[in-house]
Amino acid sequence: MNPSISELSQRAEQLAGQGNWHAAREAYKAILARQPGHAGALTQLSYVESLQGHYRAAREYALGAAAAKPRELPVLAELAKRLRTFNEAEVLQDCLRGLGGLDRVPIPLLLAFAAQLSYLNRQEDALRLLDEAKRADPDYPPTLMARAQILTYLGRFQAAEQDLQYCLRRAPEIAQAWWLVSRLRKQSKDANHVERLRRLLAAPGKRPDEVALLAYALHKELDDIGDFAGAGEALTLACRAKRSTLKYQSEESRRLVDALIALPTGTGDMRTPGESDAGRVPIFIVGMHRSGTTLLEQLLDGHGDIHGVGELYDFTSQMRWATDYHCRGVIDETLARKAAVGVDYAAAGQGYLQKMEWRLGKERFFTDKLPSNFLNIGFICQALPQAKILHMVRDPVETCFSNLRELFSDANPYSYDQDELAYYHRQYERLMAHWRQAYPGRVLDVDYGRLTRDTETVLREVADFCGLEFEPGMLALQERTRGVATASAVQVRDRVVALERPKWAPYEDYLQPLIRGLRAETA
Repeated sequence: MNPSISELSQRAEQLAGQGNWHAAREAYKAILARQPGHAGALTQLSYVESLQGHYRAAREYALGAAAAKPRELPVLAELAKRLRTFNEAEVLQDCLRGLGGLDRVPIPLLLAFAAQLSYLNRQEDALRLLDEAKRADPDYPPTLMARAQILTYLGRFQAAEQDLQYCLRRAPEIAQAWWLVSRLRKQSKDANHVERLRRLLAAPGKRPDEVALLAYALHKELDDIGDFAGAGEALTLACRAKRSTLKYQSEESRRLVDALIALPTGTGDMRTPGESDAGRVPIFIVGMHRSGTTLLEQLLDGHGDIHGVGELYDFTSQMRWATDYHCRGVIDETLARKAAVGVDYAAAGQGYLQKMEWRLGKERFFTDKLPSNFLNIGFICQALPQAKILHMVRDPVETCFSNLRELFSDANPYSYDQDELAYYHRQYERLMAHWRQAYPGRVLDVDYGRLTRDTETVLREVADFCGLEFEPGMLALQERTRGVATASAVQVRDRVVALERPKWAPYEDYLQPLIRGLRAETA
């Protein structure tokens, strides 16, 4: 007796859960043999191929699932994640439109699509979905948290805090809501959540991710009120909790940098600053996270011929396609070694520009502000000879301390241990030194300290490097209304601030492992 499709699905899920990818693939294909266009099987096959590193097949299965026009809520939620993974924003939005009016879409699906649109930096589109979800049920905590996050990205901090405070009255046990609310404004000695956070942390049964959220919130609030000793203790707890959830070894970063340095450098059209095609010109803003990349993008967005787009993984998508390898994060050692075999860089550059077009307006220049694209500089130089690359340079201790006290996603596993963070920074500096030598004139270092102290002079230098005239509107930071989906979403809505005393100064004793590590010789 032949098994039913339901039985085949259960079997395939079991095999995938065991990591038996070959058998899982065959089980899902058996479903397709019985029911061609089965969207659930196509979506799961996309996952299986990705987990095996097969980018092109994974993308094709995801597009096949979208073409099947599924209606089942779980399938659509998973498919939305898949399409965003491949930067198929237009297909994602087609799936959403195919559901009809938003008032007919279940709340969990509204939240799922809103999350993916936000990842694509389509914050207004995401908010439209979350507004409908809130209209349908104004008391649902996940909606309130998601909406508050988007409102924060859009600079609407008062509305974000209203949603979070209501969420916490409804569900005071949600750690993420406390973390979000702590970041919206500077806390004072008379108005803060310190004691409440301490009580929550002392309660038994907390998962590591909950401890990390609460401890990071406590660190931020104690720092705000000047209790630096307590803030250091909270930061230690937060980093330890987050680090316990991650698999990472510092040697991974060294091997990746070794592989990138070993790559042959391009010998094609290496244009000098000021030269460009008549078409679109990308401006890549790169560097360590928390080095000032968001501030620079916000300033550049004030130019009449520059469109600020945000943090994008579109170039990574092109390199994944070019090597037919689904890497972890922006790049990994395997992708670098596959690229050494040979890549059609012209096709990668053309594909990148084509996939970007739907985001852009009349401006000829656009920013791509993914800090970790510093790893991709060699590829960018060969794929996009007209591209401008701006490298933010900031005091290493200040940069690393800002990383240490930021709760990222799983993309920056090196940032939760002082020794590991210092080692990563040394590898980053080693790679940047290589890029400057391999591609002279392609990268402009932009000093964060100078940018904050003498903003106009630095922006004139940046504009000249990009082949543009300086415009006074670049200095009008408070006039920006675009969404900022980064850890700097709150800070960059105000004026440019030059600190007389670095933020790490009160933590100098606490940061001695980091400081010693940064001074060590690069290996």
